[in-house]
Amino acid sequence: MRICLFIFFLLFEGMCSAQGQHSNDPYIIVLGIAQDAGYPQAGCLEDCCKRAWNDPSQKRLVASLALVDPATKNWWLFDATPDITEQLQLFRKITHSEYAVLPKAVFLTHGHIGHYTGLMYFGREVMNTSGLTVYAMPRMQSFLQNNGPWSQLVQLKNISISSLANDKTVSLAPGIDVTPFLVPHRDEFTETVGFTITHKDFKLIFIPDIDKWDKWDRSINTVVKNSSIALLDGTFFSDKELKGRSMSEIPHPFVQESFTQFEGLTAVEKKKIIFIHLNHTNPLLDPSSKAYTETSSKGFSVAKQGQKIEMK
Repeated sequence: MRICLFIFFLLFEGMCSAQGQHSNDPYIIVLGIAQDAGYPQAGCLEDCCKRAWNDPSQKRLVASLALVDPATKNWWLFDATPDITEQLQLFRKITHSEYAVLPKAVFLTHGHIGHYTGLMYFGREVMNTSGLTVYAMPRMQSFLQNNGPWSQLVQLKNISISSLANDKTVSLAPGIDVTPFLVPHRDEFTETVGFTITHKDFKLIFIPDIDKWDKWDRSINTVVKNSSIALLDGTFFSDKELKGRSMSEIPHPFVQESFTQFEGLTAVEKKKIIFIHLNHTNPLLDPSSKAYTETSSKGFSVAKQGQKIEMK
């Protein structure tokens, strides 16, 4: 009898412990960390890509986030990348297929190929979705509505575009809000935004693309200080990465420039910063590189594919 009671006590204690670990707080999943063309990049036969060509486990998908809400069993996708096929599957694997295949909605940052072209998979040639909500800024919305093949998605009602406005918050669920904010970038076709994703007092900043920190009309240091986590543009580590091409054509804040930009932050504040959107030339894609070690030693982090960020 005593043995039975002891076993029951252990089982009951284990159940309580498991229940205690369960949380209905939302969280973020990093579905990709690479620049628009992914890693390795098409046509790249340089040493920086050979590692991934020779070892497919080193492949990294284009930068994208999933916002997951266990309380409502909904999720939202941030940027529809060319790698969306694999990212939808990665999401299902990480969440043990507990959520719908499709997100509740998609939020777009801008009109460069790595951030919206995954929308094509919602068309009748593939998933043939019905009224999937896509949040977009005014120029992005006009671009989709007036240029094929994206306009066909609108005409056939595969997607339904909801307008975003600078600094105007969208409420997704109780306590979960998303706010777009304009950032300077090469806006050939559309404007570019970053997003603030909040849950109660938790605030995550997502800026995959920006020209330079000092071109922005806001202080990135202040933004970081007021955030809980900041996923920031880490496209290039230095200005020496692209051979035979002027890097002024594709401005981004080099990670080394960001080191200087953020050197006045405290250790706690630096810990908030996670670099994402890494070009195929960026040595931060290799955790064994000197650049990766330097980044870590300075108190910063590099995004990891499949990484989960609790919003609590």
